[in-house]
Amino acid sequence: MKLTLIFTFILALITLFFPVRSVWGAIDFSDAVFPELITSGRALALGNAYIAKVDDSAAAFYNPAGLGTVRNTHFHLSNLHLEANKDWIDLGTGGRLSDAVGNFTKGFDVDGTRQLLVNNPGNFSHSRFQFAPNFTTRYFSVGYLYSNQTRGAYGTQTDAQFEYAKRTDHGPFVALNLSLFGGVFKLGVTSTYLSRTEVFGQSAIDQTIDLQDADYDKGRGLILTGGMRLTLPVSGLPTLAIKMNNAAGQEFSAADGFAGAPETIRSSVDVGFSLTPQIGKTTRIHLEVNYKDATDRYTDVSTTRKIGAGMELDLMRTFFIRVGYGDGFGSGGLGIRTRKLEFDLTTYAVDRTNSQFRGEEDRRFALSISSGW
Repeated sequence: MKLTLIFTFILALITLFFPVRSVWGAIDFSDAVFPELITSGRALALGNAYIAKVDDSAAAFYNPAGLGTVRNTHFHLSNLHLEANKDWIDLGTGGRLSDAVGNFTKGFDVDGTRQLLVNNPGNFSHSRFQFAPNFTTRYFSVGYLYSNQTRGAYGTQTDAQFEYAKRTDHGPFVALNLSLFGGVFKLGVTSTYLSRTEVFGQSAIDQTIDLQDADYDKGRGLILTGGMRLTLPVSGLPTLAIKMNNAAGQEFSAADGFAGAPETIRSSVDVGFSLTPQIGKTTRIHLEVNYKDATDRYTDVSTTRKIGAGMELDLMRTFFIRVGYGDGFGSGGLGIRTRKLEFDLTTYAVDRTNSQFRGEEDRRFALSISSGW
């Protein structure tokens, strides 16, 4: 209880002393507060505050230094993550059952999203499908990532346009870890040969959208993610973590036949602190605070939005209850972990404004399933 109160007090102080800016922005992918190339349902339930705790295959993208604490070898070929926001669920599942089946696929396509919104002004649609098969063991991970995100918005003004954004990432990755001083100090790096295709645009809501190659930005680049963890071998295991996104500042090379190269992933730095006390024979509690973009590469995003915090109750290293606070809104989830199965149900929210703190909530729901041996 004392640790929880201290954790809450520290978070309140951080929130109080950082200023809030108020600027509305266009539809984007919130890279300032969600800089990871692929996401983790477990992390999202914790307010995306996970760079100090991460001890599973997600370490390759949240903090490769975390590979040094992976407990079991993990070879999962069906590592799936599916998420959608409340508006998408309402639009896609409304009406007849036969319509719901067709609407489900529309949510992953730009023109399909337009069709869902055409008679529903004032809604915002978000969907993400992610597939990341991998082999992960202590100190090493290798795999392939695929992530597809589609977003669309249609305002209530008489002259409102349909705004859309779509991003598809894929490519192989390999991550390595080095543990020193008996595991007290860990370093890690992930190399991802990333192919990114993305488009941002707007059109009349009643106009069919038929995107061609020349409408997209597409490119490839070798993206490095670096990480460090320092864990003191004392009660509560206080841990300081640092993660570097696109550590080498790699730019994308433009692909022929496309509009150009995607915008360079900004070389931002995330920092985190955590405590993991044992509160029973088979029960642990994890408390973590993260501050994304500590080097302020995203100057148009409110500093307060970059703060994330989470708490995870670990029962027998098998059952998990999680709550969090990220991007100004609450999050939570339930998880099951066995050697052959990982299952997570998660809800979290994103601020739809460009830089406001608790501006406009976009509530999302995610299902993550990974199986193998």
